[in-house]
Amino acid sequence: MAEPQTTPPFQRAKAGQVGEALDRLEGLVVDGLKHGFFDYSIACEVANGGKRQLVIRAGKSHKFTIPEDEVPR
Repeated sequence: MAEPQTTPPFQRAKAGQVGEALDRLEGLVVDGLKHGFFDYSIACEVANGGKRQLVIRAGKSHKFTIPEDEVPR
């Protein structure tokens, strides 16, 4: 039987490029809520070496390259 994980998944992911992307996304959502409206899109694709190319489009694009070893499991 698997041991229960004591650390929430987002807490484990708050490092490196994943952490930066989550922080940026959180900031964008909070800003959008303050303004009362927003329209964002998020896209991800696997690139060379298993890296993830994450793009958050929110007026301008925010791009993050996430190494495979930083991807939360």
